[in-house]
Amino acid sequence: MDLSIERPRVLVVDDEPANLKVMREVLANQYRLSFAKSGEAALALVEKEPPKLILLDIMMPDMNGFEVCQRLKENPHTQHIPIIFVTALADESDEFKGFEIGAVDYITKPISPAIVRARVKTHLSLVQAEQLKLAHVDLVHRLGRAAEYKDTDTGEHIVRMSKYSKILALAYGMDEHHAELLKQAAPMHDIGKIGIPDAILLKPGKLTHEEFDYMKQHAIIGAQILENSSSPLLQLAHVLAMEHHEKWDGSGYPNGVKGEEISIEGRIVAIADVFDALTSKRPYKKAWSVDEALTHMREQAGKHFDPQLIDLFEGQLDAIMKVYSTYQD
Repeated sequence: MDLSIERPRVLVVDDEPANLKVMREVLANQYRLSFAKSGEAALALVEKEPPKLILLDIMMPDMNGFEVCQRLKENPHTQHIPIIFVTALADESDEFKGFEIGAVDYITKPISPAIVRARVKTHLSLVQAEQLKLAHVDLVHRLGRAAEYKDTDTGEHIVRMSKYSKILALAYGMDEHHAELLKQAAPMHDIGKIGIPDAILLKPGKLTHEEFDYMKQHAIIGAQILENSSSPLLQLAHVLAMEHHEKWDGSGYPNGVKGEEISIEGRIVAIADVFDALTSKRPYKKAWSVDEALTHMREQAGKHFDPQLIDLFEGQLDAIMKVYSTYQD
């Protein structure tokens, strides 16, 4: 097996053959290299096989490096590729322009081999970290969908309620990073349903007292599945699995906590989850209108739901309705 195919591919773009030769000597032992002597040739190579990173000269005839970078950043299929400018231009305004149009770094000529190797290694590590993060989030969403397939809910339910959760989190004043984390974790809130027998989970009629007690175990099962993770995403998902059926007045389950003893994330997801459940059609019920759902939830403010969050939720109705209309089953 040729282990070289496992190495990241780096595209080096420069109109001077001597500069390409130097980069080959500096990087060939660690990376698969492709070379282009013009902007057009670089764009053609990227379209054929997108590299993991591009080292791009600025001063080239016909199409300079700034134009190449701009073209790549305008294309959704190539905008994620990190671009490092390697140039003799040393003016601060040139460097600023490079960053402004999307470059991640700037190396001046004549190059230092050690600096080139270090910068390339750093930015490829960042790419790998971002890919792992995206894979992690994707897996969480797919596991959330797995739980929904076992239930009568749909995949669109977890999309809508997770987006409702972020809208409400931002309205509450949560910062963008944490609100996005909440949106990513929300699909896992019902993962514990995979541990509930179909005879109970899919029963079309009303559950008996004993069956409902069994059903309530899904919150604990979900929390056990997600517990003791080092991932902030799964740590939050653990909280949501445990708390999404707790109620403001303490009458919820599994622990009967109340008020602000329930995390703000758990209180937010409870509202998002119930609103979507009420306004969605299920085999055992018709979909409620948005007005009917909001009236019911307003009546439950101070009982089931945090009153402040209900007010904020109603205040975000335009954004809520946009999600509601866009992601229909």
